[in-house]
Amino acid sequence: MPSFDIVTEINIEEVRNATENAQRELATRYDFRGVEAEFEFNKDCVKMTAEVEFQVDQMMDILRNALSKRQIDPRAIKSGTAEASGKTTSKTVNFIQGIDTPTAKKIVKLIKDSKLKVQASIQGEQVRVTGKKRDDLQQVMQLIKTSELEQPFQFNNFRD
Repeated sequence: MPSFDIVTEINIEEVRNATENAQRELATRYDFRGVEAEFEFNKDCVKMTAEVEFQVDQMMDILRNALSKRQIDPRAIKSGTAEASGKTTSKTVNFIQGIDTPTAKKIVKLIKDSKLKVQASIQGEQVRVTGKKRDDLQQVMQLIKTSELEQPFQFNNFRD
């Protein structure tokens, strides 16, 4: 019986590369000359530090542009709030990995409401969809792509 998995994954190496590119662009920007500002990549997040909150917001735009050049979906970015400490302001940007339970339930409900002859089940941080026909599975993929859910989805592990 054909099946596939709906997941949310991003390539952390591409995030690291985009962060390094953003740091290089920051060094060449005229409006950041003589300003203590930097991007710091950790395992699952990027920390931006600058002197003023408005500079951190500009750095967020630089990071978004670098991520989009690396084919990272902007919906995978979860931005925190700016925190001031001493003479610097910092903001942490996290990235969505996996599908949380409420979103997975929304996906299953969306699939069931579509009246397609498929079954959807939540398995940890992914949703497995099985059906008798390959065409039904492709309709589910199209349904998920056009849905108004707030995170990017990938389809993998397609089995016939």
